[in-house]
Amino acid sequence: MKESITYQFHPEKAYGIITINRPEKRNAISIEMAKRLLEVIERASKDTLKFLVVTGAGNRMFCSGGDLTDLHGELSPSEAENSLLIMMEVLYRLAVFKVPTIALLNGGAAGGGCELASACDIRIAKSGTKFGFVQTNLGIIPGWGGGVLLAQKVHPSFANQWIIEGTIYDEKALEGKGWIHRVINYSEWEESDKLLAPYLSKSHEQMQILKSRFLEEIGVIGLKDKMKSEVSKCATLWDSPEHKNAVLAFFNRN
Repeated sequence: MKESITYQFHPEKAYGIITINRPEKRNAISIEMAKRLLEVIERASKDTLKFLVVTGAGNRMFCSGGDLTDLHGELSPSEAENSLLIMMEVLYRLAVFKVPTIALLNGGAAGGGCELASACDIRIAKSGTKFGFVQTNLGIIPGWGGGVLLAQKVHPSFANQWIIEGTIYDEKALEGKGWIHRVINYSEWEESDKLLAPYLSKSHEQMQILKSRFLEEIGVIGLKDKMKSEVSKCATLWDSPEHKNAVLAFFNRN
């Protein structure tokens, strides 16, 4: 079976790329994949990088969120919290990574996939993609701490609206809100050097300083505690009838 999380270091260009390689499952993240993500982020932190890229395999989805085979509706709140905290740690480490992190959104994202994208500093989307913080439509709230991160990356009022309404927006609407930083035409997507040119042209030292300044501006003191609190509150809703029914409906559709 092909490895579901891969990491490649490109020393000649000084960047790393993490790929969620499970397109047949819409790049849904299992608990084992979450643990593997922690491993590759730790490995990447030891490489001399200008920036770190996170992307998905295929052209359908960047990430559809958590794998409901693992994160099913029969977990107790404490079991759910323990599982969710693994991906919360992934998001936190991306958010405070030593150099800028770039989400190359090869496809759409839903739920936890939008949380993962929000953990990155820059989001570049392919044209024709759609994104939704849809967790509230499933009877819960963001479960990986991504709601906290979203409110740092866009206006808190819009972050609140997006999460409450569970709306799915296209890439152009989210570019207008500042969540998407660039939209790339489908035909140009494979030209990775061109996509990454603004970042490749900077020095390692510049990128480290720029990331540290960004973290100072958005403020990260207490960030992990806020993310843990969001995870804990999500877990309290795990065994609610609304969430159980939503998960059951998903399995019945599939």
